[in-house]
Amino acid sequence: MSDAYVVSSALSFSWPDETPVFDRLSFTVPGGRTGLVAPNGSGKSTLLRLIAGELAPTSGSVTVNGTLGHLPQTLPLTTGLTVAEVLGVAGVVAAIDAVERGEVDEEHFTTIGEDWDIEERTRAELDRLGLGALTLDQGLESLSGGQVVTLGLAAQLLARPDVLLLDEPTNNLDPDARQRLHAVVDDWRGCLLVVSHDRSLLDRMDRIAELERGELRSYGGNFTAYEEAVSAEREVAEKNVRHAEAELKREKREMQQARERAERRSGNAAHNIKNAGLPKILAGARQRKAQESAGKAGNTHADRVGEARAKLDEAGRAVRDDTRLVLDPPGTEVPAGRTLFDARKLRLRGLFAGEGADLSVRGPERIALTGPNGAGKSTLLRIITGQLAPEEGEVRRADGRVAYLSQRLDLLDPALSVAENLAAFAPTMPEADRMNLLARFLFRGQGAHLRAGALSGGELLRATLACVLSAEPAPHLLLLDEPTNNLDLVSVGQLESALTSYRGAFLVVSHDERFLTEIGVTRYLRLAEGELREVAAPRAGE
Repeated sequence: MSDAYVVSSALSFSWPDETPVFDRLSFTVPGGRTGLVAPNGSGKSTLLRLIAGELAPTSGSVTVNGTLGHLPQTLPLTTGLTVAEVLGVAGVVAAIDAVERGEVDEEHFTTIGEDWDIEERTRAELDRLGLGALTLDQGLESLSGGQVVTLGLAAQLLARPDVLLLDEPTNNLDPDARQRLHAVVDDWRGCLLVVSHDRSLLDRMDRIAELERGELRSYGGNFTAYEEAVSAEREVAEKNVRHAEAELKREKREMQQARERAERRSGNAAHNIKNAGLPKILAGARQRKAQESAGKAGNTHADRVGEARAKLDEAGRAVRDDTRLVLDPPGTEVPAGRTLFDARKLRLRGLFAGEGADLSVRGPERIALTGPNGAGKSTLLRIITGQLAPEEGEVRRADGRVAYLSQRLDLLDPALSVAENLAAFAPTMPEADRMNLLARFLFRGQGAHLRAGALSGGELLRATLACVLSAEPAPHLLLLDEPTNNLDLVSVGQLESALTSYRGAFLVVSHDERFLTEIGVTRYLRLAEGELREVAAPRAGE
């Protein structure tokens, strides 16, 4: 449907506890591909649920022109379902089977409608999305997380919606599944609204809609064009702040100078009146007139200072809160060529085929570990840390500390503050140095005393990095398992800053090609079908 669109008019929504999310939000999502970006907690998923009609607005309205499909971030599926039931075709397939057996019940024909080719269309869609090996009666419990997400996408595509809402659709997808999703997006001809932090997916959009401070702003072009526009806006905003700060200082200085001139004039006038021998009534009138004149001048300067301060406040509000981390982690240097980890012929419960897997990590290498879901990447990381022992093979580790950041970011004590957690990781570091370090990780003032269990995803990532990179002893090998999952784009940028500053070796599991490029990965390993081998770096856009 070429004229499919979404229109929101004065949309307001609050949760049952009266926590506001949107206040009179108006926008239009036209046909084509639109990427929706915003910090975590801004209400992106809530907005999609409002558009889909799963939530009712407090006031205002949302209009969808065309049939609608919605793939949520977490699919509300139970393990007892079959593939056909998830796809929504079980009833039609059963009715066709009944008719083919000779049953002529009118209800079967009503169920089938125009969908006599449903099995052919279903098989074609499954093949297109890399799920051709699935059978329609297969149970959901036998599928991986990535297969479940892809199956949910197939269900939406089979329904042929005019407007399709996708919420973080690349989560849990391996590179092959992502490429198939990219093909679906490239071929889309209706109205597509995608919530994502996957920059390679966002670069396939026709426009980027940014949800910030209760407003939705649209930028033409893909995510790269959006970044360039935002960067230009930031430069202008920062220039305006500097100009406003200078203007405020100048107005304050002129007000002080004017006050000092008025005080001198007042003193001189009083002296002159006294020496002139004027009558008290006339002398008093002249003195009052001088004081009123000085007061008016003071008020004028005070007004100018107030206006300058207001301009500074307005300029400050226009500056985006997306500060990147600028760090210099101490003690993380690793001499080039030093072997940090070496393993030969690793075998564990059939994960590694043939004679087993070999892996060496040397010096300050930056390694990406890729491969399909379920291949054993997280298991390999746990072997490197020593959390798991291989059934066969030889393992040698250097003396330097190995730090492991799992997908759950569960290294910190949730009951302790950020500062208390850092003290536990770096007990000999002076308190003043700890507070200065936390400020560099954007935990300033009371922010350093926030309880770890109450932090947002991005805050928890920064706090964990602060503790891990400053630990005693500092880590020489850092292992990261899908670190960008569930992070907003600002947090991903901050993680990139931290890893760029880190001077040890790291091995990262990630499907985010843009992220791997930004952190300077120079070596790629692929684990698939039990075989670990070195591969060439992916080419841009693949």
